[in-house]
Amino acid sequence: MAARVGISLSHWGAFEAEVADGRLVSARPWRNGGADADMIGALPAFVHSPLRIDRPHVRESFLRRRERAGGEGRGREAMVPVEWDTVLDLCSSELDRVRQMHGPASILGGSYGWSSAGRLHHARSQVRRFLAAAGGYTDQIGNYSWGAAHAILPHVLGNADAVSSTATDWRTIADETDVLVAFGGLNPKNWHVTSGGAGHHHMPRHLEAAAARGVKFVIVSPIDEDTPPGLDAMRIAPRPNTDTALMLALARRAVVDGRADQAFLARYVTGHEAFSAYLAGETDGIDKTFEWAAAIAGIDVADLEALWSLIRRGRVMLTAAWSLQRADHGEQPFWALIALAAMLGQIGLPGGGFCFGYGSMNGVGAPARRGYVPAMEGLTNPAASAIPVACVIDALMKPGEQIDFNGRRITFPDVRLVYWAGGNPFHHAQDLFLLEQAWRRPETIIVHESWWTPTARRADIVLPATTTLERNDIGGSSRDPFVFAMPRLIDPVGGARDDFAIFGELAERLGCGAAFGEGLDEFGWLRRLWAKTERHGAGEGVAVPDFDSFWADGVFAVPEPDLPEVMLDAFRHDPLVNKLATPSGRIELHSTRIEHFGYRDCPPHPAWIAPREWLGDAGEDELHLITNQPRKRLHSQLFQTQPDGAVEPISIHPADAARFGIGEGDLVRVENRRGACQACARLTDGLQQGVVVMATGAWFRPDDEIPGLERNGNPNVVTANRRTSSLGQACAALSTLVRVRPMAALAGDDDSGRR
Repeated sequence: MAARVGISLSHWGAFEAEVADGRLVSARPWRNGGADADMIGALPAFVHSPLRIDRPHVRESFLRRRERAGGEGRGREAMVPVEWDTVLDLCSSELDRVRQMHGPASILGGSYGWSSAGRLHHARSQVRRFLAAAGGYTDQIGNYSWGAAHAILPHVLGNADAVSSTATDWRTIADETDVLVAFGGLNPKNWHVTSGGAGHHHMPRHLEAAAARGVKFVIVSPIDEDTPPGLDAMRIAPRPNTDTALMLALARRAVVDGRADQAFLARYVTGHEAFSAYLAGETDGIDKTFEWAAAIAGIDVADLEALWSLIRRGRVMLTAAWSLQRADHGEQPFWALIALAAMLGQIGLPGGGFCFGYGSMNGVGAPARRGYVPAMEGLTNPAASAIPVACVIDALMKPGEQIDFNGRRITFPDVRLVYWAGGNPFHHAQDLFLLEQAWRRPETIIVHESWWTPTARRADIVLPATTTLERNDIGGSSRDPFVFAMPRLIDPVGGARDDFAIFGELAERLGCGAAFGEGLDEFGWLRRLWAKTERHGAGEGVAVPDFDSFWADGVFAVPEPDLPEVMLDAFRHDPLVNKLATPSGRIELHSTRIEHFGYRDCPPHPAWIAPREWLGDAGEDELHLITNQPRKRLHSQLFQTQPDGAVEPISIHPADAARFGIGEGDLVRVENRRGACQACARLTDGLQQGVVVMATGAWFRPDDEIPGLERNGNPNVVTANRRTSSLGQACAALSTLVRVRPMAALAGDDDSGRR
């Protein structure tokens, strides 16, 4: 059969796919899109991996004993192939049994948003819709990317748009900004991915334009690689988790020097007097001086003086990477950044103020109209039950326990069945050995998956799901100027079926087929979704092609907005007409609402609170572990294309390596009391001493003989099952101390288990 080329979309970019004899034989980035060629080029190995699940499987003892099998054999027993009718009958029977015996809240609907760039076959939308149609379930609130920000920002700004969707256009930075300060850096590897996919990777071009005009850049990060190559930037390298102290000291200096914009504070901000009293030490006896902050951060006072000299005048943009709030008290750095921007008085001005995520994902700050990428419609969850996404371990292990969460009390349900589609919790969660224990407790675990991931291997029932290339869809992102038709390029591999089809058949068995599918097949839904885009375009006066034309063309280029977006510009123009959805209608630097919550771990104003694990309280042999995103993967996706037996690297400063007898390329053990993982040492002086860095995304593979040791190099075996605060209950993975020792030196060490 002659080869043919089709265009489609992944979270790491649009691509042209060559198909021959029913197989994807090559993939390359779409014309001038700027996607990473290595990541796109890995798609054939990704789709046709020998780890693909070719048919439904059921755990051996579960097939014989159902829920009486218990969870101890998960991940250890053989998985038995079965026919589709058999597995669908089994799934529907289990769902009905658990709901009838224990209620809908006993079913945990698990998923994550990175499963597919397509909007119809977006697994999280599908599993939520199905379980709601089937009678209800326990949902998950928030995400691992910016869960703490999602909780704190509505109290400060009225909503979480500043982290989820709104961002000042990079064109205004290139045109208007004098200084851009990036807390957490601007690591270019993060610009390879966009949730929903990207036709255009814009960040390198905009950064180059800003630098060419003379914008000064300051990178605040302990990692050299957080500075884009070739960028002439000032760098400050603090201890991890100390950015809040730096921001508070800069805000204090603004008050002391008379630089604080009192007119702006009076008109647009509430609570600045109480916040300023805290900065001055009137409430805790500590003046937040440069000397105070420098001692906490482990930097020279001269670094802060140099930074202050840059931002005390001119147009200043402050930005923070999402990673800063994935730490103990992660709400504080984002709140403190807003407070510092408020002191400078430039919020709502072109090229000034603050923004979150410029260094976290491609598309943040891209010129793009919203509303042209249609989303799959949801249904109301009759169970009205939900837990914070990072609390999955506690919810499984502690049914009935209550926790504080953003002003209310949540009771963990008694989860009897987990239904997971589109995600790998043995990547996202912390303390994976503890998760493995918790994972044994439910009576039934059902997983949709394309590959034998760690999660699929620990299921009772596995249903093989198609990949993006094996179904029809519409893809795109509100942060990108293109919407893509995603036609099926190859037939489903093996016996795989798409999530929509699987849920449709289950819904028919459970008597809720009409509620779930509404009588529409795949193309019926695609046409319905595209009709939303057509209506939105008509409302804005934008010509949108009809569905057939769009499908034939393959891509719709959405016209750029008439004006660059400037975050909070309408509020600045008229704070009475365009007041914020906070109690005061203004930016809140002291929140009476949070004060009434009475949380000891989240004060009512931005504050420095020392993490429970950080270099300021570390033992002599402890290092601070930063876990970041892989350079050539998205989370754990594409790991199945890695060479078998490869161990993930850990970056370590040569001085630290010398202290512990570690050489370049040595196999090392990264450990703390939660567990240990292997890693391959990579020596670099591009790190702050005392800091080590490992990417997440290695598939969890416990050692068969050494308890508490993970072989592939998954650092989430050592990160803590701990939340940011009672307010956010979000992931705090970046507050982690570890010891690193050569594996060779541990040969014969009897103390090899968990400590």
